This record gives sequence, structure tokens and C-alpha cells, in this order.
Amino acid sequence: MKRVEGIDLGSVQAVYTGPEWRLWELLMGEQIHIGGLVSSQDLARKAGIAAGMTGTDLCCCTGAGMRFLLRFCQVSRMVGVDATEAVVRRGERRCRDEGMEHRIRFVLGDACETGLESAGVDFVWGEDAWCYVSDKAALVAEAARLVKGGGLIAFTDWIEGSRPMSDAEADRFLRFMKFPNVQDLGGYRGLLESCGCKVVTAEDTGRFAPHADLYVQMLSTQLGYDALKIVGFDSAMMEGLMGELRMVRDLAHAGKVAQGLFVARKAR
Repeated sequence: MKRVEGIDLGSVQAVYTGPEWRLWELLMGEQIHIGGLVSSQDLARKAGIAAGMTGTDLCCCTGAGMRFLLRFCQVSRMVGVDATEAVVRRGERRCRDEGMEHRIRFVLGDACETGLESAGVDFVWGEDAWCYVSDKAALVAEAARLVKGGGLIAFTDWIEGSRPMSDAEADRFLRFMKFPNVQDLGGYRGLLESCGCKVVTAEDTGRFAPHADLYVQMLSTQLGYDALKIVGFDSAMMEGLMGELRMVRDLAHAGKVAQGLFVARKAR
């Protein structure tokens, strides 16, 4: 697992309270993950998320994934956990705006130590967000603690691809993205199995590279003015960000970063 020093929770909170968050949402919409709605639908289908289920979304951001689950999968209720207060308050407002505040509850706290009831939900959910968590073993263990026996852990995440990054590439990638480390397919599989879960699916979705192309194209064309406005029309800053985004795109095309999809079932 590639890792870097100096990236902590404060680094992540700074992203999601400042202009970087607004840039990511400009590019990716409310569902700030690779593939948007299609990715959510794919994960829900492969996990067998069904009407009436209850779930917990770890690192839920503004709750777009939870609103998707209620609206498209008829999930009964959700609890979302996120460590950034501004994000949680934004999510609560959006849930009120969509009339979902009675079925979605936000918890401001540590996704590795939520304080929620053990074996209390049918599934644990995550979408491209566990990459921000330093202690991934503790995060997976908490997911396994929260889900009922026979329940599901279903998530996507940014992972190292089939070809390893060099140390220099990993350092640049992780510092730009504010990831303390990045797991791979085998690493997540091992963490899930160590918590008594049977891995049903562990795969590279193949979505990363084409979406990285899309983000670079959109910032270079249609969304150029909007992005410049977010960074105070600082052209030098914008060019620097574009350079880093192109770096991520190139890593994706080289098979060095990917979006992983995981579904595991906890033993009864």
C-alpha cells in the first residue's frame, strides 16, 4: 500500500470547506465519485440492495449516496457518518430540501469509531471516499461491526491499479488528492476477509480513465470560466490544478490508479 506523510484529517477537512470541494462538485456533481449515478446503480445492483433495507454510509460527504439509495432503491432509512462539519450541515440542508430529513440522519464523527449500534444495519455503503481515511483496517473493521450477520459491505474507492506507481508518482498523486495512503484490490480483499467477511466482488470498474478524460476536457472547455471564478480568477493556480488533474488522468491510462468496487457479506 502506497502512503505519504503529512496528510491527515485536517488536510481533508480543508479540501471540503474550501474552493477545492467546489471544483470537485462542479466537475462531478453532487455525487462526487467516478461514474456518478451509473456507478451508484452498478454498486447497488451488484450488492443486491433492496427495498426496505437499512444502511450506514461511512464518509458520506453531503449524503448524495444516501439520497440515491432512498430514491432509487427504496431503502428504508440511512445513517451517514462524516468528519467535516461543513459537509454534514450542507448535507442536512440538501436532505431537507428533498424531503428526506426524516429517513436520513447524519453523524458528525470518526468513520473508524462511529459509536453506532453494533449489528444494527443491513448494509454499510461507501463511494470513492475511504481513500481519505488513514487507518483502512480500522475502517473496514468498523463497517463489519456495524452490519448484521449475513449483511453486506458495499463500496467503491480509488485504488492503486494493476501496475504499481513509482514512489515519486505515488507521492505526487497522494499529496494532490490529500490521500494519506491508497489501497489496492488485494489489500481491501484481505482486510474484508480478516473481519470475517466473504468477498463476493472485488474488481476494477474500468471507469476511471474515461472519466478522467472527461474532467480534463470539461475544465479545458465548457467549465473553464466557472472553475476560474471558484479560484478567484487566479490563472496560475488554475493551470497548476490542471497539471495535477492531467497527471491523475495519465496514471489512470497507465493502469496505475483505478476505481475499485467491492461487495462482501459478513458471516452469520
